[in-house]
Amino acid sequence: MVKCMIGKVSAATVRHRHVVLVLGLLVAGVNAAAVGFVPTLGQRLFFYPLLFLTLAVLVLALITMGIRPAYFVVQPQIPAFATPAPAWKVFIALGLLGPASASIGALVRSTRQGIASTFDVVPSVPWVVLVALLVVEAWRGHGVQFHPHGVRQSSALGSLTVPWEALPTAQIPPGADRPSWLRMAFTEPQLVRRRGIPWSRKALRTDNVDAGFLAAVIRHYVCHPERRAAIGSQAEYERLLAELPERDG
Repeated sequence: MVKCMIGKVSAATVRHRHVVLVLGLLVAGVNAAAVGFVPTLGQRLFFYPLLFLTLAVLVLALITMGIRPAYFVVQPQIPAFATPAPAWKVFIALGLLGPASASIGALVRSTRQGIASTFDVVPSVPWVVLVALLVVEAWRGHGVQFHPHGVRQSSALGSLTVPWEALPTAQIPPGADRPSWLRMAFTEPQLVRRRGIPWSRKALRTDNVDAGFLAAVIRHYVCHPERRAAIGSQAEYERLLAELPERDG
C-alpha cells in the first residue's frame, strides 16, 4: 500500500513537475528574501517548515531512485519514445532549493551589513550553479529518446546520439539487479555523435527506466529496421509492447 502510494505521488509529481518546481522556486525566493532582509521573520516562518519539507522530499528521492519502470512516454509531435522523467530528480531539486535559498539569503544579509568576503561568495557560486543545473534537469525531464533515426540521450550539459546505422548493442552489467547505466557497443562507432559534455560516451542512463526493457527495445529496432519509421506513434508503441518479451512493470 505504501509502495503504491509513493508510486502515485511520484507519477503525479512528474506529470505536474513544472508547477511543482515553480512553486518550489517561489518559496525559495521568498525564503532568500526573508533571510536576507528580515532574518528573524525568515527563521520564524521558514526554517522549521522548510527543514521538514527538505528532509521529506530527500527521503522520497532516495526511495524513488529504486523505481525502474518498464515503459515509454509516446511523443508523436517529435516523434519519439522517451523514458519517463525521473521523479527523484524533481525531489532532489526541491530538497536543495531550501538550503540554497538560505545560503543566498545569508550572503545578501552579509553584503547589506558590509561583512561579506570572497570566502563567502566563492563557495556559494558552485553551490547555486549545481542547484540550477538540477532544476533544469528536473524541469526538462532529460533521459533517453528513441527516434526513427536513432537513440538520443540528453542532459543539461550535452547529448549523445547513436544512429541506428551504428548498430548499437546494449550490455547490462553482470550481477546488477537494478543498474543505473547500460553499457553500449557500436559496430560503427564513427557514426556516434556527441555534443557538449554528455553524461557518458558509451553508456545510457537507466536510473529512470528498466535496463532490461531498454536493452530489449534497442535490440528490437536493430533487428527490425523496417519498424523504425513508425517510432513515435501510439500504434507502433502498442505493437512494440506486444512483441517484446515479458516485462517487469
